[in-house]
Amino acid sequence: MIDFSKIETEGFDTLFLDRDGVINVLRPNDYVKCWDEFEFIPGILEAISTWSRHFKHILIVTNQRGVGKGIMTEDDLNIVHKKMVDEIEKHGGRIDKIYYCTAINETDPNRKPNIGMARQAMNDYSDITPSRSLMIGDSQSDMDFAENAGFHGINIHSS
Repeated sequence: MIDFSKIETEGFDTLFLDRDGVINVLRPNDYVKCWDEFEFIPGILEAISTWSRHFKHILIVTNQRGVGKGIMTEDDLNIVHKKMVDEIEKHGGRIDKIYYCTAINETDPNRKPNIGMARQAMNDYSDITPSRSLMIGDSQSDMDFAENAGFHGINIHSS
């Protein structure tokens, strides 16, 4: 189990979170295609509640290739995200915005580790400062995204 309370957040005012593997349990060789397949990682709801009192912005940046592959629809994805946010709010947390990329092509500017979703967030929230931004992810792609955007990155599976 991941001990989210050990993640150092001092000095940061914007939190970027990956979704799969950070907020919800990964489905090996599969995608979360509907709410019934979504399972929160133990401790994450409490962590987001705590982080909500600390961070000015909490944003999700997630690659969602399952939509691009036609395995699920964008409406399916939006339903999952709405229910996820509702559950986070029930536990005292908040997500300010979700950015997602459905492209299957690695060169798409919005697909992590490319920084299109970071640019979108910085356009939406002009007070985001990369050096005061923290990215929590579970993959090398997430860490490359953080580095490419000028954020500090924490890989929860190697920390």
